[in-house]
Amino acid sequence: MAKFEIIMPKLGESIIEATITKWLKVEGDSVDEDDAILEIATDKVDSEIPSPVEGKIIKTLYEEGDVIAVGEVIAIIAMDGDEEDDDESPEANTAAPAAAAASIEAEIEAVAHVEAGDFSSSDKFYSPLVRSIAKTEGVSLTELDNIAGSGKEGRVTKQDLLNYLETRNNAPKAEAKTVATPASPAPAAVKTISAPAVSAGSGDRIEQMDRMRGLIADHMVMSKQVSPHVTSFIEADVTNIVNWRNKNKDAFMKKEGEKITFTPIFIEAAAKALRDYPGINTSVDGRNIIYRKNINIGMAAALPDGNLIVPVIKNADQKNLVGLAKSVNDLAGRARTNKLNPDDISGGTFTITNFGSFDSLTGTPIINQPQAAILGIGAIVKRPVVIETPQGDVIAIRSIMILSLAYDHRIVDGALGGMYLRSLRDYLENFDMNLKL
Repeated sequence: MAKFEIIMPKLGESIIEATITKWLKVEGDSVDEDDAILEIATDKVDSEIPSPVEGKIIKTLYEEGDVIAVGEVIAIIAMDGDEEDDDESPEANTAAPAAAAASIEAEIEAVAHVEAGDFSSSDKFYSPLVRSIAKTEGVSLTELDNIAGSGKEGRVTKQDLLNYLETRNNAPKAEAKTVATPASPAPAAVKTISAPAVSAGSGDRIEQMDRMRGLIADHMVMSKQVSPHVTSFIEADVTNIVNWRNKNKDAFMKKEGEKITFTPIFIEAAAKALRDYPGINTSVDGRNIIYRKNINIGMAAALPDGNLIVPVIKNADQKNLVGLAKSVNDLAGRARTNKLNPDDISGGTFTITNFGSFDSLTGTPIINQPQAAILGIGAIVKRPVVIETPQGDVIAIRSIMILSLAYDHRIVDGALGGMYLRSLRDYLENFDMNLKL
């Protein structure tokens, strides 16, 4: 009988693992093509994994709550077909899933050798995630081999390694003595930054972060550690945009059946400015700068539970205002109802976050890695401003907003960041009041 391996798929850029939250099918269940088999969760989105074939589930290799690396075999399906063998032994039936898992492990190990070759001499298998954490934290091969694993067949899991690191970091350090010579001066001490101890007082309520909030916290800390953040600000007069939207929003609703907000207008202007200054639409890979061909703009959205998610509008520079409005409404609606799929939140090259939706004048956003910049949009407020006219300066009531651009100072300097903001402001202030939808 032919067997098909269901593997943990790649779920988006930078995602290397996912948690099984619920098995929708169990061993012995028959499945049709495209039937949902299980539900998984990452730091960005929850999703269902469908079966690409028709058959019967003969083996599930993991349980609910297990964290699985991308590429791992998670289930095996027996397919009816010409390869069926009635004389197949029970031993062969049980060996097939193990062989399948072994084959995928071999592939993952080969990748791990490339990405983290420091551990290639070990006779134990370590997942790419474990190897990456060990390499980042300076865990030697000897240390890694001596960690007691709680995973399948005694493997070291991510949590095993994190528990070890916590114990190691909290252990008393022996005083290091370095003998310096004129030819080999002693290296400067490297300081380890630890979070301060926090105690709860009488009447305080303690609530553990949910899974997504914890992952968001880790991602934010990682971004601040990876990128030296600089933020530049500029004011924009968006009176023309406000007046145009007030004039056309009812007609747009009647014609298209949905609202037009300020967001698609800002995204359109941001995409045009990215074309003018492609150095903002970049990522850093070691000493290499990757200039992104596509302009894929993510828009940070608040979920009903207070957490954040960033759905992405692909090729935003190729859409007109109506197309952008429909994309924004679709993604925002599906974000609120938890119906985004992995492709909806992957591939972003630049992000916009709207502080103004909560009446904040401005903010200093944190870069959404591995991007190089993020744009913050403040509240639109009416203010008296000085306007220069051929007849002289006058004071008028105008709709003003503050734009903030946080950028990675490794590759974006103040001049480039400032020029991008100025270009964006010009597009907004010169918005065509006669634009027809």
